[in-house]
Parts: sequence; structure tokens; C-alpha cells
Amino acid sequence: MIQHAGSLKNCKYADIRLGIHETKHANAEDGKAKGLGEDASISFGIRVLAGEMSAWGYYGQSLGKGESNPKSIRKILTLGINKAYARAVANASKKAEFKSLAPSLTAVNLAGIVSCNDTINAVFDEDPRNVSLKEMLTFCTKISGDVRGVSKDVQYACVNVQTGINRELFCSTEGSCIDQSYALTQGMVSVVAQKPGGIPEVCYDYAGDLRGWEVLKGNNVYKQSLGDFAALRTRETVELTEAEFLPATTEPVVVVTNPHFNALLVHEIVGHPTEADRALKLETAYAGRSWLFRDFQDNELGKQIASPLLTAYSDPSIQGYGHYKYDMEGTPGKRVNLIENGILRGFMNGREYAAILGHPPNGSMRAIEPHYVPIVRMTNTVFANGDKNPAEIISEVEDGYYIVNHRIPSISESRENFRISAQKVFKIESGKITKLFRGGGITADSKDFLMNVDAVGNDFEVFPIPNCGKGQPMQVMRVGNGGPTLRSRARLTGHQ
Repeated sequence: MIQHAGSLKNCKYADIRLGIHETKHANAEDGKAKGLGEDASISFGIRVLAGEMSAWGYYGQSLGKGESNPKSIRKILTLGINKAYARAVANASKKAEFKSLAPSLTAVNLAGIVSCNDTINAVFDEDPRNVSLKEMLTFCTKISGDVRGVSKDVQYACVNVQTGINRELFCSTEGSCIDQSYALTQGMVSVVAQKPGGIPEVCYDYAGDLRGWEVLKGNNVYKQSLGDFAALRTRETVELTEAEFLPATTEPVVVVTNPHFNALLVHEIVGHPTEADRALKLETAYAGRSWLFRDFQDNELGKQIASPLLTAYSDPSIQGYGHYKYDMEGTPGKRVNLIENGILRGFMNGREYAAILGHPPNGSMRAIEPHYVPIVRMTNTVFANGDKNPAEIISEVEDGYYIVNHRIPSISESRENFRISAQKVFKIESGKITKLFRGGGITADSKDFLMNVDAVGNDFEVFPIPNCGKGQPMQVMRVGNGGPTLRSRARLTGHQ
């Protein structure tokens, strides 16, 4: 099939992704079974780079049960290649037509990579395909019932679980042929607690990894079974119903942020702004542009944007939701040093964006399924580990606040400032954690916050972020984010 694409006139490049996704799920509320099911889907995506002033053409679709036999797949893929090619030629023709009005229009170039032939098998101890729906439903029904029974103040408890295997074949006209599979298992806990006549407190959180059913038995970042994880989050939620609401401040105060909170912080103010398509303003839908790159003459590359204590990187080779060996262009994924000792060093990219920036390709193109267009997505994007004990970081604070676990972000269009709410906030007085608050978080200018980091902990962790949205049509991707404890300065958000 890929040879057919390469034979078309002025076809510079083409690739095909064909994938099978198998998944099972179950959910329960308040100790009662609510639903279960299993699904399998096949889809493909084809990209063709063609035309005199070369441009992309894309075609993708899902396949029904009647189309999933080899003969039908071959016919549909041939039609798909022809449609993608026709779109590429039409796009190239329009670019040439408007070249005089828009001199910035140029042919698409791809940074070179070494063609790969490889097979990557899914990693698991307990095969998701061997877990029965009955076992899954019984599992989450029991946990939701146990959670509801933690306290009379628990008004609602919901548990969702899923497990499955995804397999994707990638072939290109450059000779790559890569067969990658990965398992995915995830549990979500949602809890509502309320004192009589009080204001409800809501918590939802996830435990998951790219492994088998063992993830929900304790093989995860929390080192807890889903039952223990759910019970802990429930007790914390009940405790918060008795806490006062955090008062807001008009001036920055000392804040110590824990690794779970920093997962969302690095995601929003470092991860998204260092995605090259965002920086180049070639993908600005939904979540905006980048405070790090205004244009080629005005950007932060090579400049100090954070404390010398702070390093941030994106690395698909480490364990987490952003783990893989090859991206969806067949490029080997590798660690990208985004910030080194406070200096901005680079961006996550794809081959086209690497060529524009003059950087080596680093394998950061991803899509939720083959029929979606690959775009630049963060992988396991984190603040690097430090060397200071978190307890020592807190003990050095005379007057400040301990910000624990992320909840909801509100981010400016280019990520130059942020407001992120926390699950809990504690007062720090004379180096001791004292009073608990609810309903608050922190806000700051992104650069100010990063520049004011004066302590980095040695408690590095990577957490699952299952709902990162980007693109049109929207792609909700799973990524890994995290880091260690940090100390900086920010204003408190909460009640005036």
C-alpha cells in the first residue's frame, strides 16, 4: 500500500497508521453497579506530502465490522491514499496561487530521521484481555460501597475502571515499519461530602499507567490499590468539609507546592508553551500560543526564564502516561531538555517543526487514535528532581502556605500567567504545618513564579493526567506530568 503512495506524481512523502484499540470498562455508584461494556475499534490515518510547492493532505476514518477483512482494508486504504494525495495537491496548488500575497508560504520540509523497523510489545503482569467484566464490575462496586461507608457525610461515591490494549502499525515511504502495542489501565474516583447545612466538597482523581490490571492492585505511582487510594481521597474530602475557606491575598506570599500540584503546574506553564506547533502559531486552537516564543526575533530561547535551581524536561522513555518508543511519525522519542538550570533550551517538535526551527527532531507527534491527525503533544513532561528534603523545605518557612494536590487550572492564552486551585492548603508557621484551608489555590505570572523558586525537593514523582485537550477536532490525550516539591512565591486565591 505504501508503495502505491510513493508512485504518485510529485509525492514527496507518505505514511499510514493502522490501529486496533480494545478496551473494557465498568462503573459503580454508592455500592451499586451502574454499567459495564467492552469495545474494539479499527481505524487508520494517511498523510501525504505532495505537489510542486509541497503541502500536506490527510485522510482518516474508522472501520466497521464488515470492513475489517484484509480485502476490504486494502481497498479502503487505496481510496484513502488517493484522497489524501488529491488534498495535498490541491493544498500545494493554492499555496502557489497565493505565494505573491503571502511570501511566508513555503513548501513543507521534513527534518531527516533514520528509518526504523521494530516491534514493541505491550508490557503487563496481568493481561487486560483476561480480566472479566464481572470481575471489573464487582471490583468497582465494592470500592464505591466502601467509600460511601467512610463517613455519614459522604453523599456520593463513584468509581470507574477501564483496561485494554492498543496496537498501531506505522509504515512510511522512507522505509519505516513499526508495530507498537501498549496496555492501559485506569481507575477514577469521584466523591462528594457535605456536613448537614454545609457547603459540599468535591474530589475526583485518577490512578493509572500503561500496564495491565495490576495497576489497580497497587502497581502505580501511589503504591496503593484503587481501594486504598479511594479511601484516602474520601477521608481527605470529608476532612475538608470542616475546614475554613482560604482567604485570598493581594501580595505574593511564600508557597511550597507538592509534586501532585506541580504536575498540573508544569503541564500548563511549561508543557503546552514548549510544544513547537503552539510556539510557531500553527496550532492555537483551544489552549492558545506560547509566552516563550513570540516570533523568530523575539523569543526566550537561550534566556533565563527560571531560577538556576530549576530544570524541566519531557521524556517518553520514563514510565508514565506519556511513555512510548516511537512517535506517530516513526521518530524515536527522546528526552527534550526544555529548561536547563533556568535557561530555555528547546521545544517538543515534529519533523516539519524541527525543520522550521533548525532543531533536531525529538519524536513528540501523537494522536489519540490513528484516524486523528498527529500533532505535537507533551509526553512525560516534568520538573527535574532536586536534592533537598521536602520536610527541610517546609521547616525553613517562617510564614507561608503548603499547596497540596491540583484541581482546576485557569490559564492565560499564551500561558504567561496562571491560576490553579488546590485540593488542600495548609498554613505554615515557624516551619510547622498548621491550619487546613479549603477552596483556594495560587495565581502568579509564570516567569515570576519560576524565577522565584528557591528550593527544589528530592521527592520526584510522575502522575497520570488523562484529560489533556488540544486541537480541532479536539483530541483528549493522556500525558504524564510531575516533579518534586518546589518553594516559590505567589498570591493566594480564595475568598476575599
